[in-house]
Formats: sequence, C-alpha cells, structure tokens
Amino acid sequence: MIVLLCGVAVHPGNAASAPAKLSRGDQMIAGYFRIETVKLAERCLAEIKTLEDWTTQREKYRQQLLEMLGLDPLPEKTDLKPVVTGKLDHELFSVEKLYFESLPGLYVTANLYLPKNLSKPAPTILYVCGHGPVIKDGVSFGNKVAYQHHGAWFARHGYVCLLIDTLQLGEIQGLHHGTYKEGMWWWNSRGYTPAGVEAWNGIRAIDYLVTRPEVDRDRIGITGRSGGGSYSWTVGALDARIKAAAPVAGITDLQNHVVDGAVEGHCDCMFVVNTARWDYPQLAALMAPRPLLLANSDSDSIFPLDGVMRLHDKVKKIYQLYQAKDKLGLLITSGPHKDSQDLQLPVFRWFNRHLKGEDPVIEIAATKFFEPEQLRVMTNYPADQKNTSIHQTFVPPAKPSEVPESPQSWNAQRDGWLAAFKEKTFAGWPEDGGPLSMQKVLSAEKDGFLFQAYDFDSQPAIRLRLYLLRNAKLEQHERIVLTVLGTADSRPTNAGTGAESASRPEAAILDWESWLAAAQVDFGWELREELGITALTATLERTGARRIAGLQALLRTNKTVLAYLAPRGLGLTAWGASDQKKAHLRRRFMLLGQTLDGMRVWDVRRAVQALSSIQQPGETPITLQARGDMAGVALYASLFEDGVKQLDLFQLPKSHAEGPELLNVMRILDLPQTVAMAAERTHITLFQSETNGWDFPAAVATRLGWTKTGFQIKPL
Repeated sequence: MIVLLCGVAVHPGNAASAPAKLSRGDQMIAGYFRIETVKLAERCLAEIKTLEDWTTQREKYRQQLLEMLGLDPLPEKTDLKPVVTGKLDHELFSVEKLYFESLPGLYVTANLYLPKNLSKPAPTILYVCGHGPVIKDGVSFGNKVAYQHHGAWFARHGYVCLLIDTLQLGEIQGLHHGTYKEGMWWWNSRGYTPAGVEAWNGIRAIDYLVTRPEVDRDRIGITGRSGGGSYSWTVGALDARIKAAAPVAGITDLQNHVVDGAVEGHCDCMFVVNTARWDYPQLAALMAPRPLLLANSDSDSIFPLDGVMRLHDKVKKIYQLYQAKDKLGLLITSGPHKDSQDLQLPVFRWFNRHLKGEDPVIEIAATKFFEPEQLRVMTNYPADQKNTSIHQTFVPPAKPSEVPESPQSWNAQRDGWLAAFKEKTFAGWPEDGGPLSMQKVLSAEKDGFLFQAYDFDSQPAIRLRLYLLRNAKLEQHERIVLTVLGTADSRPTNAGTGAESASRPEAAILDWESWLAAAQVDFGWELREELGITALTATLERTGARRIAGLQALLRTNKTVLAYLAPRGLGLTAWGASDQKKAHLRRRFMLLGQTLDGMRVWDVRRAVQALSSIQQPGETPITLQARGDMAGVALYASLFEDGVKQLDLFQLPKSHAEGPELLNVMRILDLPQTVAMAAERTHITLFQSETNGWDFPAAVATRLGWTKTGFQIKPL
C-alpha cells in the first residue's frame, strides 16, 4: 500500500449547535438504519479468507453488479456510429469533438485529446466527468468542458484522453434525479439506476477508443472525480480492458450514506440498485489486483474520510491475498469536496508509474485552454435521441404473461415468480422475524364498544401499534378485518370515499387521518396521547362522526373485530419534517437492498401474525383491506400469510409504475399477475373507479376454475 498524506487536518464537530429533538418516528428509523447497515457491513467480504475464495466468488460478484446496474443481460453492442464534428488545434495537442451512440439513439458527446507527433500507440485515459454543469443561455455544453484541464494535461504528457459527458449534464440533458427529487419511485420497481447508463457509456467509450490507431489497447486507464469517481469504480469493475484506475472522491461506505446521511448529497447516478445487499468495499475490490489509487480529501462532506478509510481497509485485504499491496494506493489531501491540485498531481503520477513505467517530476499544472463554445459537439440535437427518456427503456420490464393452459403450467409460472420475489424483491426481509414482543398499551370501553391497542415488534427497532375495535359483548367473533392505513394526501386520483362507506362501513376508514378523526369522536380527548391525536379540522371531526356511526352499526350486528395498522413511516411512526427529508429517508432503503413499501409488506405480515397471537384459539379468517399503494402492500402480504382469506382492495394501481415501490418487481411481473397469484389463495375483490386492465387475473381464475377463492371487480 502506498499512502500519500498531504496536510491531513482534523475538523471537530461544532459543539455549540445542539441537535434538534427527534420525533418518535425519526428516532425509530435512525435506529433501524443503524442496525441494518451494521448487518451489511459485517457480512461484506466476510466469507473471503483465501485467494481461492476470492477468485471463486469474483465472477459471481461481477454478475451481481451487472444485475444491480440493469445490465443483465448486457445490451447488444450495436454500431457506435462515431461522428467527428470538428477539431481544435494547440501547439502540443489537438482536440476532436465527437459523439457516438452507446445504444441506438443514446448519444454520448465527448472530446478526444490527442498528443502531437505520436509515432506509436499511446497510453490512454478514459476520463468520466463529475457533476460540473456548463450551461449558458439555456445551452448545455456538457460537463466535459468543466473538466477539460484534465484532458489537456494528459495530452501534453503523451496520453490520449477521451472525456465523455454524463447523461444528466451532457449536451443532451437526461435525468439523474428520479428518486432524488422527481418522485419517480418506479425506478426502483423497474430496477433502474442512471449509474447503469453511465457504466454502459463508459464501456462503449472503451469500445470506441480501441478502434483508434492512436490508442495502446494494453495501456488504458480510467479516472474521474465525484460522479466520475463513482463511474470509474463501476466501469473498472466490469471491464478488464481497464489496466489502472484512480477514482477521486467517488466512493464511501454504507455507514456514511445511510447512517450519517451522505446520501442526501448525491443523486441517483451514484448508486447501484442494491439487490445483492452489498456494502461498497465489495464493489471496490473488483478492481483487484490491477493498480488502484483511492483518492479523497479529509473534509469532504459527501465522501467522509472515516468511510473511505473503512472501505480501504477491506479492499486492502483482497490486494494482500494477491500479494499486490504495491498496486493499491491511498491519497488523502486536506480540503473539501473540490477538484484541487493536491488531488490532481498524485493521480497524474499514478498513471505515469503504472501505464508508462516512469515517475518524472511534474512541473506543468492542469490548465483550461478553451471557451465552452469551442468544445461544443452538437449544434442541433438528433431527432431520434433517447437521452431524455432512456430511464423508460434502459431496463426492460417483464414480458406480458400468457394465460396458463393448465394447472401445471400455472404452478410453474407462479413458483418462478415467488422465487424471483425472494431473490430480487424481498431479499431485505429478516431471515427470522423474531419475537413479536406484544404489549397491550390501551384498553377502553365506551357505549358498549371495546377499544384496544397493542404494540409489537415488526423487526428490531421497528415497533408498531395495532388497534382493535369490537362490540364489548362479543364473545366469539367470526372474522377479523385488518385495515392497512395509508394517508389521505396519497390517495390515487378519483379515489373517493362515498361509495366505499355507503356500501361497506368497514371501508369508511382507509387512511390515518380518517382513523384519528373517528377515534377522537368515539373515545374523546382522554386518549389523546395514546392515539397520537393532534388538532383536527372541523371537517375531519364531522367526517369522523359519520364514519364511527357506520362502524358501530356494523359491530352491533356482525361478529367482527376491526383492526387497524399504520405501517412504518405513517401514523405514530411518521418521520421527516419536510417532503425532501422524507424522500431522502426513503432513498436509504434502496441502498440497503429494500424499499419502504417492501418493508411495509413485512409490517403487514407481522400484524397478521400479531392478530393470530392475541385472538381466540382456532383459526379466524382475516380480511385485509386498503386503498391505493397500501392496497398493493396488502396484496403482497397476502401471498405470504396463510391466515388471509379475503382481500378488499380499493383503487389498486394498475401497474407498479404508479405504485407501490418494490425492488425490481417490474422485471418479474406487474400487478395484474400478482392479483392472479392472490386469487388462487384467497377471495379478492377490487373496488375500482376504472374497471378495465384486469383481464389477466379474471382469465386465469376462470380457466383454472378457482371457485372457492376467486376474483371480482366492483365499480366505485
């Protein structure tokens, strides 16, 4: 290991600023993230004891990385169709302005820096740019302009250097911010990350470089900083043509991202869809035993030093197995997240040593020579460009399913889907749920009705409350209706409530706000603290009065117990003071190989188990009901809990493109297929304002004769 320490400084935290008091939900989710992160950190590379262990597992890890980038199977390597649109001349080098198509219609704009007077193929650098937007009067010149000084330095020192624009900040501007700020949670359901596009563009850039006579194919290196540092890791891990790498400020571990909050400083292009539940040393180790310089500064807020050092320590062990410690370098400089000369010069030296076999004194600084307009590649964007919409097609969804011809073919299809769920969608569930640790926290009787509440552990650090309402005189109940509460502001368009409550009183309360209103009306302010009630509007109070009256009428005449659950992040466990904060907390789940909705499915499963543990002996049929995204959550929970005998789902989305968000699920199937799976196990009724789009489950139920369970749609 080579360690270059350039003025490392310690910056203690600001003791004068006291942290704000965290809500119950914020404390809960912070503890949960700590526990889950430690699990992944402890298992990262833990099975690797010998070089044989590593070499045996390495190709499996590479395939997992391809999968998590949306590159399995690899897209076809179609004709790059390179076009040089212009050339700039300097006394020591020239610059070709060019573009190529990494996929048909996916354009990569680039500048190729070429030394003058080359007599033979030269060592070559692929420079992948970070987030350095250069935009004038609404025209994007690409982030290659912001990093041009790197290309010029390499060319002045005998290297060929190709700088490629990124998707978000190229001349044709795509999107990196789907979950970061655009609310495109379906990216996780599709298994899409723009990091996959950037990795693919890097691989195709190498495909282009090896066609150039100026390039020495055996001496290709990769570098970049920030976002470019991140892409250096993925391209280097996937493409063996990279012989040396020097990622700068582009990686740290899950502890920094998930627990310390560094994820909030990063858009989606920095992360794989973490299906295999890696910590980041596992990605970094895939460069071994090729020369690798890990570079960072000591006060980088989005790549904190402690995480970089933890990552380096784990990667170092893999290099030691190869007896190649001299090929792993560590560069730490002083300063913030900045493209400083302290970081640049050691990177230049690294490539001189490992691609040229020399180490001269560096006397020339990296300098910018051109105006943005001079480096612009395109003046008119191609009509067939897919850069702005590539997130919709890069990872293809599952093909439409055929209605099975026989029970045998259906069984094979269903079992394949269930196996895929366990591997690709719900791998983040606990292997063992552990004890529920049930505790009764509330019991009150009023006007002949009994109201109770129980707390239970969904998993370590996630403690939820289950509410029960029944006729106090009821000795033997015949069914339990468990409502999975959502939020009033997340109802799908045209969700409505009137038709639900008019025909089905138990469906009058499907969101947390309505539940609070009804509970306040029925049991008053004496239970305010236990219920988590805050001030309610007059409208909610009136609504609550109507709804509780309907429930009371139902409970007087039916042997029914009504149960209510607000899964994690809702109700008493709501977190985040702002929508932006809530989004960043939600993004953390994917980094752990989960999604928020996927773990809410687990919460509903545990609530079903909790009901079984506190109710009368014998099996009581459970009905699950919910609306919108929570209807999807309830639907999936029913696939894994035998006690659910009926599903009443209101305004279930027609596709996971609308919700709920479940990891990779759209690569396996979509909601109509899941409904068919549930219809085999339980009676399912969809209450929809639009009843079309559900032909598949109806056809399967009819063809296979599911009369005891079945499937029906009722219009709202």
